[in-house]
Amino acid sequence: MNQAKHIAIIMDGNGRWAELQGLKRVKGHEAGAKVVKKITTYCSNSDEIERLTLYAFSTENWKRPRLEVEFLMKLLNNYLKNELPVYLENNVRFEPIGDTRAFSKSLQKTIAMVQEKTAHCDGLVQSLALNYGAQDEILRAVNSLKNSSEDITTEMLSNAMDCKHDVDLLIRTGGDHRLSNYLLWQSAYAELFFIDTLWPDFTSKDLEKIIKKFTKVERRFGGLK
Repeated sequence: MNQAKHIAIIMDGNGRWAELQGLKRVKGHEAGAKVVKKITTYCSNSDEIERLTLYAFSTENWKRPRLEVEFLMKLLNNYLKNELPVYLENNVRFEPIGDTRAFSKSLQKTIAMVQEKTAHCDGLVQSLALNYGAQDEILRAVNSLKNSSEDITTEMLSNAMDCKHDVDLLIRTGGDHRLSNYLLWQSAYAELFFIDTLWPDFTSKDLEKIIKKFTKVERRFGGLK
């Protein structure tokens, strides 16, 4: 039976959810942040799930309206500060991925603080992909190795990535069927599940149903069984 040790989620649909409710898009992001807490807590109580990696802000998200981007930065800063006790209570280690150098100094400080204060936790590892794009990640990894005196191997490149762990199960909410530049290297053999549910409506029961389907999938990794 398959084990979903590393689950990655593209949390899509916050803005559309808000618009359907007759609300401003930012309200969808607020609702989505609450779901992050619920799903992280659920995964932290699982005996099988070891890592949860969530697509929070992509390298392309800077193209959104300035006010929305500014709100997302404030929301992220407040989320991390408010969730620190929850991380500690649930023994969750926070490990961001992505190029956070583009963020404000204060937000970078908050990210580093939460990472440091949860470093001792040995339960679930929650990664937020922040200013993350898989192509950017791969380029940065290659550039870090380009002066190597030996040929670059798959193992070397994997170890140079922000996320060094293969994805077992990748879920995208919101109805679109694409990876949107997310964990392309790590998802080479991931099982992909695309669902119509918008992220603010996504529940732990939805995740549980997907995991049950995942356990029954025959994973051959290019071979025969």
